[in-house]
Amino acid sequence: MIITTMCYLKRHHQTLLLHRIKKKKDINVGKWIGVGGKLESGESVEECMRREIFEETGYWANTLMLHGFVVFPGLYYGQDEGMFVYSCDDFSGVMHECREGYLEWIDDEKIPQLKMWEGDYHFFDWVNDHHFHSAKIVYQNDHLIEYKEETY
Repeated sequence: MIITTMCYLKRHHQTLLLHRIKKKKDINVGKWIGVGGKLESGESVEECMRREIFEETGYWANTLMLHGFVVFPGLYYGQDEGMFVYSCDDFSGVMHECREGYLEWIDDEKIPQLKMWEGDYHFFDWVNDHHFHSAKIVYQNDHLIEYKEETY
């Protein structure tokens, strides 16, 4: 299983999202996603999340909030992916250009209109409800075919 992290940076009723349109061979091509990526050898999940936020945005996450863990069977080029879902509203630094796509602060009420993975829309509820979530999300040909969730 590949372990990944993903974070929604938040400010003034806006969320920083990444429009993935720059990378070659990208399972996220054309979609809006949070920032994040794969754990590197020897990293904790939080170290990975902070590194990925800094590399992709130029911001340093002072405080992270963990909202849940998701398993995506077979999603990552046939491998299972496990992803930790975070948010952050306490960060510093200056945003820079991202080599994987375009970063944009999106008004929260406009997020449902964006092209995203279908299961990702649930994560915005997670960020707001102050519970921990565990989910299994199965996709087939880019479409959601199964969503199971436990809330704690």
